[in-house]
This record gives sequence, structure tokens and C-alpha cells, in this order.
Amino acid sequence: MKKNILILIFLSISLSLASTNLESLDNDRSLIVHKTPTCGCCKKWMMHLESLDFETSPEDHQNLLPIKEKFGIKPEYRSCHTAVSKEGYVFEGHIPGKYISQFLAENNPNALGLSVPGMPMGSPGMEVGDKFTPYDVLILYKDGTSEVYAEVRKN
Repeated sequence: MKKNILILIFLSISLSLASTNLESLDNDRSLIVHKTPTCGCCKKWMMHLESLDFETSPEDHQNLLPIKEKFGIKPEYRSCHTAVSKEGYVFEGHIPGKYISQFLAENNPNALGLSVPGMPMGSPGMEVGDKFTPYDVLILYKDGTSEVYAEVRKN
């Protein structure tokens, strides 16, 4: 009898843990981050997102060009890393996490995702003292166009 109870307790705990792991895979705030293995600013950007309760999973590549082409990111919108949500939205470059959260909460059926082209000084992951370069967060559309989604004018 005690053995059966112990087995039931063990199974109950196992199922609970399995369910928790499945839930984390299904998290709306999970991103796969395609980056190069040695990029320090990409790692800092991922830490920024994790501080906002995103789950980031790095995938290292020696060459990111095939990733950017696969997801339709035109050269003028590219940066050093490409994150992809479970819904297939792309987040290119050093986008502040609050804009990713906002975008994911909206309905953007014609959008590929968001981009911060280049690597602006003072953007998340690109902090260097008090240096800051104003930049725009762009929304990228499936038809190849873009528009300003947010203006970041101060740190």
C-alpha cells in the first residue's frame, strides 16, 4: 500500500514538472536569438530581455546572412542578431524589450516584426557609459516596407 502511494506521489510530481516545462516552451515571451558565438552585445541584449521576463534561447551561427534572408530582413534593416518569436515574428537588433512586449500584445497581421537597424550607442546591449545616439524602432511589413514604430530620443 505504501509503495503504491509513493508511486502515485512520484507520478504526480513528474506530471507537474513536465507540465511546467511544456508551459515554458509555450510562453508568449519566448524568443530564439540567432547570433554569432562571440557577440557580447547580443548577450547583453538577451540579459535586458530576461530582466523583463522574456525567455531567450540562443542559437549560434558563424554566418547570419541565411537567417536574415530566410526571415525577409532587408539589408537596410539588419543588425547583429535576429530574434524570432513562436509566432514567427522577427525582432532585429537592439530593440528595447518594452516595444517587443507592446508589439506582441497588438494585432499586426501584415508585419514581419520590429527592427533597430545598426547598433545605436545606448540601446539595450550597447550601453557605453552615458553615451547615447537617438534611434528609431521600425515596424517591418511583409511587403518590404517599414515605418517608424517608436522614436527613442533619450536613454
